[in-house]
Amino acid sequence: MAFRKFLSSLGVGAPEVETTLSASAVRPGDQLHCNVQLQGGSVDIEVERVRIEIVTRFEDREETETLWGNPGVVKSLVLGEKFELKAGETKDGQVTFEVPWETPLTHILGGRPLKGARVAVRTELTVDNAVDRGDFDEIQVHALPAQDALLQAYANLGFRFDEAEVKKGTPSGGRNSQTDYWQEIEMWFPADYRRQGGQLETVFVARHDSLDLITGPHGPYPFSYSNIDVQAWTAWLDQHLRATFQR
Repeated sequence: MAFRKFLSSLGVGAPEVETTLSASAVRPGDQLHCNVQLQGGSVDIEVERVRIEIVTRFEDREETETLWGNPGVVKSLVLGEKFELKAGETKDGQVTFEVPWETPLTHILGGRPLKGARVAVRTELTVDNAVDRGDFDEIQVHALPAQDALLQAYANLGFRFDEAEVKKGTPSGGRNSQTDYWQEIEMWFPADYRRQGGQLETVFVARHDSLDLITGPHGPYPFSYSNIDVQAWTAWLDQHLRATFQR
């Protein structure tokens, strides 16, 4: 169970917020159930809004590769607006997230962490126009079976994974994307592709029944979840990459 408790920035005797998640690891398309408990402080207050969000690390918003302080929003839901929280009173609220299909991945190939990839659930409390975003409840977002199959195909061909970055906008070839961000998974070409020191950026645009693969500036190439075949996909990927990137 993921768990968070923080004091708001309203001063001594301020309210407390405690968020409990139904799971600490999900896949795109899963449901994530959240319970938010507000505990009143020493005085009655008017709460303007309680918002709960799935957030991710945006590469271009942070000063270093490890900083995690200014995330971008993947999905946001308002749990409550304009209500009174009396001194010492406890209020509970529940919300269920449909984890978006294009949520950035943090773990691949059966649980391997992706360098640079972070996703969290954040609770936001607004009182007197002051917003307290507290800490993050980090969660793991594991690859879908089709994503893992394609990533295994890369590994079978000798590609080495470097890091993942989330960027604002729409990638080249991402015409089927439903978001205003994309995740690049960066990997090193194997030596037999004769691209010494070269990197390839791969993007997935996932849906409920299929995904698009984008390789650098090329794609999208559709893959169905109903016909996952690592051996066949490895052969296709090798042929495609050699024809597209081989020097």
